[in-house]
Amino acid sequence: MMSQNPILKEQKGKVLLLTFNRPEKKNALTQEMYEQMTQALNDAAEADDVHVVVIAGQGTDFSAGNDIAGFVAAVQDPDRISIPLHFLQAVSTFPKPLVAAVKGVAIGIGTSMLLHCDLVYADDTARFQLPFTRMGLVPEGGTSLLMPMHLGHRQAFELLVLGEAFSAEKAAQVGLINQVVPADALLSFALDKAQILSEMGPEAVRQSKAMMKGYLSTQLAGVLTEEVKAFAARLSSSEAQAAFATFMSKKAAVA
Repeated sequence: MMSQNPILKEQKGKVLLLTFNRPEKKNALTQEMYEQMTQALNDAAEADDVHVVVIAGQGTDFSAGNDIAGFVAAVQDPDRISIPLHFLQAVSTFPKPLVAAVKGVAIGIGTSMLLHCDLVYADDTARFQLPFTRMGLVPEGGTSLLMPMHLGHRQAFELLVLGEAFSAEKAAQVGLINQVVPADALLSFALDKAQILSEMGPEAVRQSKAMMKGYLSTQLAGVLTEEVKAFAARLSSSEAQAAFATFMSKKAAVA
């Protein structure tokens, strides 16, 4: 049963905290959660009383990525693929600082969305993974562009195509996150950094972010769309269907 409010919103001064609230499923993202996050980000972008947004996960995990049941449904209704794309467009073009606090699992889009955040902190329980090819799929979330650009081809290939899980220490080493923080201080640490940003001149902060990311914006927008098209095509492939069936059978056996 899904938590009543799958996305929690809490205003702390000029900082908006958005929390994935499906802890019983490791905060795996449903279509409804994507829609609510997209709306929350779009609203925050226009709100004068929001200077910074922090993204976190309820319970022990950040996000296990896409809900597999949603994957299966998307095969039957490919138009639903546009819902995650709208979220990725919202997060990648968000004009104000985005801060993420990551604990537990961050799988698939749970990791790829971090590439669009301005500050990312994780505790030592965090485990990251981009298992797209292991599921018969292809990279999404702008990873096919941003990972090689920031990490170099070989490191990006290891994380994106080999697709093994990696630790917070590894994430910090390759520059995916800013810092590893003690578990009991993670959220407060991220909120403190957000508070510092929120007290700066908002126009100077927004303009600085725009200058740092602007040259990539058009290219990234095109890549996000092309990735989603390729991802949608792969969903109905025999490789993906076999991977989903294996995943679901293992899940049923555990249950």
